[in-house]
Amino acid sequence: MTRIIASLSEVSAGYSALFCDLWGCLHDGKRPFAEAVEALRAFRARGGTVLLMTNAPRPKPSVVRQLESIGVPPDCYDEVTSSGDAAQYALVTGAVGRRVYHLGPQKDETFFTELSPDLQKVAATEAPIVRVPLEEAEGIVCTGLFDDLTETPEDYRATLLYAKTQGLKLLCANPDIVVDFGDKRIYCAGAIAEAYDAMGGHSLYFGKPHPPIYDLARRRLEALRPGVPADEILCVGDGIATDIRGAVAEGLDSLFITGGLAASVFGENGETLDQDRLEHWLAEAELSPTLTIARLR
Repeated sequence: MTRIIASLSEVSAGYSALFCDLWGCLHDGKRPFAEAVEALRAFRARGGTVLLMTNAPRPKPSVVRQLESIGVPPDCYDEVTSSGDAAQYALVTGAVGRRVYHLGPQKDETFFTELSPDLQKVAATEAPIVRVPLEEAEGIVCTGLFDDLTETPEDYRATLLYAKTQGLKLLCANPDIVVDFGDKRIYCAGAIAEAYDAMGGHSLYFGKPHPPIYDLARRRLEALRPGVPADEILCVGDGIATDIRGAVAEGLDSLFITGGLAASVFGENGETLDQDRLEHWLAEAELSPTLTIARLR
């Protein structure tokens, strides 16, 4: 049975590090949540380490710039690990070939052009990756929809059917199905990969809930703070199928935010969470987070 808490401070003394999600927890894509910022600052002030862990398909430097652009203060976190980082490692080591077709928006250009220092060392030992038209590709790199404000996965059916007939693997740089951008819900790369799998294609995943992003997060945490045991890491997120499923699979404690993606069920603010209703919903999801809170504060 999950434990409902009112604030992170109720349990923070038991943890040395947070793996904290971004969208729906720390910001909504347009602005940071003031209470979440203060909660993370307070955790760090007590000696904790905050590693932001996002399924964004862009590499760490790009994610940091985006956080700065919407006003997330740098003093509320210590490190960042993205699905883009984990997927970049697979890309540069040839997981879907060397000639790839990019399915995604122009804003994700940095996925191909900007590597964190630890990944630059790996890329330097490998043959270059070349982006080509679909008809010339050995594989697909999907960072999202070309226009996620207007398109849906159905718009890509013909492209995916062609890719399947060619036996192309699809590298999914962001396993999220949807995120909330302000008050609009938009599709992510995970929705494309899910559609590809459903028609018999082969997708590769690197963000939450899959192991590669957790492996990278642990390496980066170790570099900052050596020797943090698994039972002192708390994973915070609003995605039951990504943040919570991933934490459970990794044997890590989790804090589920009900006021994010599940706000239509529990309410955006959710000041009073009903334990029975919550447990029934979690039973249907076949997952049980260690802790639950309406929003990060």
